[in-house]
Amino acid sequence: MTEPTETPEASSAEEFFRTEIRAGRVVKTEVNAKARVPAYKLWIDFGAHGVKQSSAQITARYSAEELVGRMVAAVTNFPARRIAGFKSEVLVLGVPVEGTDEVVLLAPDADVPLGARIA
Repeated sequence: MTEPTETPEASSAEEFFRTEIRAGRVVKTEVNAKARVPAYKLWIDFGAHGVKQSSAQITARYSAEELVGRMVAAVTNFPARRIAGFKSEVLVLGVPVEGTDEVVLLAPDADVPLGARIA
């Protein structure tokens, strides 16, 4: 059994719902060779919301090729950031695997409309 950790400060449903989490499909990948920590450059199609870029540290679990065509969940309303010279516009969501460098991506378990908001 896992020991409980300290509970973070409570937040409200209103705060949570200000965060836009949307479904998208990876359409292109490249290795982010300039990143300090191994990462991929991802181009993700969010339908009417357009194709957005993200730098994601998911190389330990996924090859660049297997990511193309995959559905992902991403935060789409955070400010863009430059990561190793690459403009990252969305934050792809995943769960770190304790004791490893792996991150398991969070995604819909079936195809959904691109850009659909996740509630």
